Amino acid sequence: MKALLPLLLCLFAFTAALGAEPVFHRDVEYGQAGGEKLLLDVSVPAGEGPFPIAILVHGGGWSSGDKALVDGGAGIGIWFNALTEAKYTWFSINYRLAPKHRWPACLDDVLTAIRWVKANAANYQGDANRIALFGHSAGGHLACLAGTVVDDSARVQAVVGFAPVSNHEQELPIRGGVSTSLQNLLNRPKEVTPESLGLLRANSPINHVRPGLPPFLLVHGDADKTVPIQQSYDFQAKLQANGVECELQVLPGAPHRLSEWEKAAPGYTARYLAWLDRHLRPDAASAQP
Repeated sequence: MKALLPLLLCLFAFTAALGAEPVFHRDVEYGQAGGEKLLLDVSVPAGEGPFPIAILVHGGGWSSGDKALVDGGAGIGIWFNALTEAKYTWFSINYRLAPKHRWPACLDDVLTAIRWVKANAANYQGDANRIALFGHSAGGHLACLAGTVVDDSARVQAVVGFAPVSNHEQELPIRGGVSTSLQNLLNRPKEVTPESLGLLRANSPINHVRPGLPPFLLVHGDADKTVPIQQSYDFQAKLQANGVECELQVLPGAPHRLSEWEKAAPGYTARYLAWLDRHLRPDAASAQP
């Protein structure tokens, strides 16, 4: 017994330390498509799960960006610590980019990631029945569109769009035709043809709204010159008209760049996290004073 004592003490110390610090997994493969490995990063918070899950979709005009981009205006790293401290297991995904990979490759990859996360959530102390999709800008477009897909295998419980593109047709007059980003994504000219207009309408989230969708949160700066906030006003109205819960949190003076949001609207992070808790942790949220 005495010989076993050191081993038992080590085992106890290891067990006590388990979950004491967040655990990070880089470049986990969630699939393969178009000759590429599809990779994601995972962060598991300290403590005992299962934790609610956030799947993060970066922006970058469908042609740039990265799952691990922390710095810069489009960097989604601003979400990482906030979600970890709030006790969410998060998965930040890469997806195939244009113009090498045209539409709908990027959406297909987001849906593949959702299905993979659901199947593997327990391995990362995540709860497959409490999943929120996050996306900024073009990533917000993909998150919002994925949230409307009629497929239980990819259904999530909440969608959070940060300055999401929700209506491609709305911005045509502003861009003077099809934007460069969408030209690359759709392989169409700048000139608006009946075919390109049909494509733009078909992949605009606002045109896929129907009753029974998960709740949406839209966070948008009213000084955004890249994705007009009118898109979020219109998207919210369409969702609510179909009986879908949608809250719009307007950030006064905030531009499109995520890195500028806290300076323009201090405390906005706590507000979107509170919304998330109400939908993915309703018992904990209702217990708060």
